[in-house]
Amino acid sequence: MQSFSLAPSVVLAIYAHPDDADVAAGGALARWAQMGASVHMLIVANGAKGSHDASVDVTHLREQRSHELSVAAGILGVSGVIELDYDDGGFSNDERLREILVTHIRRLRPDVVLGPDPTATFFGGAYVNHRDHRETGWALLDAVAPASGMPHYFPNAGDAHVVANLLLSGTHEPDVVVDITASLENKIKAVLAHGSQVGDDPSGVRAVVTARAQQAGRTIGVAHGEAFRHVIFSH
Repeated sequence: MQSFSLAPSVVLAIYAHPDDADVAAGGALARWAQMGASVHMLIVANGAKGSHDASVDVTHLREQRSHELSVAAGILGVSGVIELDYDDGGFSNDERLREILVTHIRRLRPDVVLGPDPTATFFGGAYVNHRDHRETGWALLDAVAPASGMPHYFPNAGDAHVVANLLLSGTHEPDVVVDITASLENKIKAVLAHGSQVGDDPSGVRAVVTARAQQAGRTIGVAHGEAFRHVIFSH
């Protein structure tokens, strides 16, 4: 395992649901924002189906989750949030979604793009990776490699831009860790901002986030970290 020590100028995190980026990469996003990077989030789905309670009003939940996203982004120091407002479970890695992603990648021209690893499906015997995460991850991969960097893909989406670094979270094959020791508290507060998802046990959430960060950080000899699969692209 290696330390990911790049200091990017522009960062784009592409995730499925309003809380995903904070849980997966909130520490890295906050650290880079603290260092002066322009950090952006693109969230594909509105999260309106994100409840086990059949009595929940989905319109209210959609609005609540959008507000939670805004609050969390402010805590992390995010410069801009793009909400595509797809329905949960209502999108696929199709040409339209890829074109939207390519358009935003070419407009923002990030040094680093983050998102979910779509190849990670089963986590032990207790969790299957959400379809929305997998579809977002596949669309992200196809948008970055090769579409955004080659001008004949989506020629109306702006000037081609090669993304130098791709970081995939929720992976079974992590090879780099970002030191988030200085930004762990920002991550915890951002995760807690998603009250509709994390419930009313802030001490429990804090303990889980901290323990996972300690586990990742230990692999590179720092107090707290976030682990990713790193892909490097060049012309």
